[in-house]
Amino acid sequence: MKPDVAVATANIELVRRAFDAFNRGEIEACAQLMVPEFVANIPGVPQPIHGRDAWKQGAQEFRNAFPDLQVCIEDIFAAEDRVAVRLSFRGTHRGSFQGIPATGRPVAFTSIEIYRVTGDRLAEEWVSPDLSTLMRQITDPSQAQ
Repeated sequence: MKPDVAVATANIELVRRAFDAFNRGEIEACAQLMVPEFVANIPGVPQPIHGRDAWKQGAQEFRNAFPDLQVCIEDIFAAEDRVAVRLSFRGTHRGSFQGIPATGRPVAFTSIEIYRVTGDRLAEEWVSPDLSTLMRQITDPSQAQ
């Protein structure tokens, strides 16, 4: 069976549009690219998070902590209904994050993420951000970027 290049290309474009919206701080525009019952699988969270409203809340909390956060897609590829991305994040810790008050320190970290696409919407994500690097940067002054 030959892979459907058009579907893979469309799925990659969908993920790119979502990150473009996120980079502009447009959480609602990003969420509109998701199915209402979107599922987020996040390390350290015992159960998947259900619903794009729950995703929006988490994304907004992250954006509040790092208002200038920018995501760069380093690698992206797709197969069938999945899109995999390797990302780099850069921003400044300007708001409380996981109970840690703003430090004003720059941060840089990476993530590997997989998205499942249904039709023309994001349906599910599996994220694996390097939170240990991020936390070191905001808790240990010698680790600041």
